[in-house]
Amino acid sequence: MDHPGFFDRAGPFPLAEVARVTGAELAPGADGGRLIADVRGLADAGNDHVSFLDNRKYLSQLDTTRAGAVLIAPPFASRVPADSAALITKVPYRGFALALQLFYPDALRPKVARAGAPPIDPTAQLEEGVIVEPGAVIGPEAQIGRGTVISAGAVIGYRCAIGRDCFIGPNATVTHALVGNRVILHAGVRIGQDGFGFAMGPQGHLKVPQIGRVIIQDDVEIGANTCIDRGALKDTIIGEGTKIDNLVQIGHNVIIGRHCVIVAHCGISGSTELGDFVVMGGQSGTVGHIKIGTGAQIAGASHPKDDVPAGARVGGTPARPLKEWAREIAALNRLAKQGFGSPGKADDENGNESNER
Repeated sequence: MDHPGFFDRAGPFPLAEVARVTGAELAPGADGGRLIADVRGLADAGNDHVSFLDNRKYLSQLDTTRAGAVLIAPPFASRVPADSAALITKVPYRGFALALQLFYPDALRPKVARAGAPPIDPTAQLEEGVIVEPGAVIGPEAQIGRGTVISAGAVIGYRCAIGRDCFIGPNATVTHALVGNRVILHAGVRIGQDGFGFAMGPQGHLKVPQIGRVIIQDDVEIGANTCIDRGALKDTIIGEGTKIDNLVQIGHNVIIGRHCVIVAHCGISGSTELGDFVVMGGQSGTVGHIKIGTGAQIAGASHPKDDVPAGARVGGTPARPLKEWAREIAALNRLAKQGFGSPGKADDENGNESNER
């Protein structure tokens, strides 16, 4: 059965109203009475959806989108498909944020539990054998499978689903998430909070509602105080069997494949995709919107800024092939040992050049 979702949607609204709220100008000939029912990404939008383009990287998706309307900057308005209406604005991402606020007015203050309700909401469904320790809160319409332990102080939010034989650690919070079987969430884990999304500008930074979910597949383990943001429009996904250490930050719309290993203090920026069996060493991180291929390995404290091929081993900042990085380090060590003074001169212990050999 399909999940009913975590947010209530308003509308539909006429295209002219969407244009007014977003501060956009309707392209000549556009039908202002056309009804718009929702907000979607370019690749997923249908003819009753509004979408946006703010990153040149997705121009190919603009060419093939089926969106009913697209918020877009003037230089690209001519590329909007004939079946779509252009909503022309200098700040498409800000328009997108305002459109989300129109269609999802409660998304900035999402539901978790009901005021005045008992700790286990009467509408929650708990299978036989679920253990709920003192101080835990189970929100309305939550579902928890048999054999799962909800530790003291943990919170399972509105409509969340937790599978069977899971362990939810003390003071962990799970909102806007669907969790598989045999998942371990250690103490203080935070699942499903807002992604870090702001339409930035000279008048301030407008908060972008985040209406996606977090999907955690079977046999995942997540270390203490790790945070996994829910998706903006789509889902943040953690693949089957993946192991994540303490104090890791995973941004919105990230997709992590099966059986990956993410070591402590890693940061994975929004919309990054990891294939299966990827390893990220401690304190490594990625920029957003890149792909790390299956079986790739990222050395500790390294930071890719571009796609990493499957099976590659990279290190450094910006990350490059491991052997190349190692040669660079070796060359720097040789230079350091030789000194940086004039030829034939060595530095004394105070860093001053001397003629001693």
